[in-house]
Amino acid sequence: MPILDHSLKNTKYDFEGGCHPYKMSKVNLSLINFRSFSEEDLPFLYQVYRSTRWEEMQLSGWTHEEIEDFLKIQFQLQHTQYLANYKNASFDIILLESKPIGRLYIDRQKEEIRIMDIALLDFYRKKGIGSKILKDLIAESENKKMPITLHVEYNNPAKAFYLNLGFIQEKDLGVYHFMKRTPSS
Repeated sequence: MPILDHSLKNTKYDFEGGCHPYKMSKVNLSLINFRSFSEEDLPFLYQVYRSTRWEEMQLSGWTHEEIEDFLKIQFQLQHTQYLANYKNASFDIILLESKPIGRLYIDRQKEEIRIMDIALLDFYRKKGIGSKILKDLIAESENKKMPITLHVEYNNPAKAFYLNLGFIQEKDLGVYHFMKRTPSS
């Protein structure tokens, strides 16, 4: 994988002329859709990953450059591990008005729906997008009579959101909690 440039300026991910987040007052949730990722999307996927880790990395005491280098390596390792170990998973880009705004990685197994990762760029969070995606996955789970599982870091604010949606903490795995939502009977 090539070294990633953290700038999205002058790429198809540049927000000029599109649904720039600071111009959005409301999100039309019916405009959310998905497409499979391609190698072209790696700079964007890195930006999504980076946006989920940047704040916590500020506590490291590292320089901006050291943090960037570390996050690029971590992203590359995670991406490689996901592709190698989840052969049947869907690795999707979350789109709003055809603009990429996040990623959704799902492994639909025979006995469960595993949410491997759901992440939005920071300025698309808390606008109902993640809620809609999760509620759609819950509806799929209910229809298929299959549980949904995920791992969440113990200090991630999304954990409370998952609990409100009916997920329960099944296991404490140190840094992560394994959570499960069982469909209604």
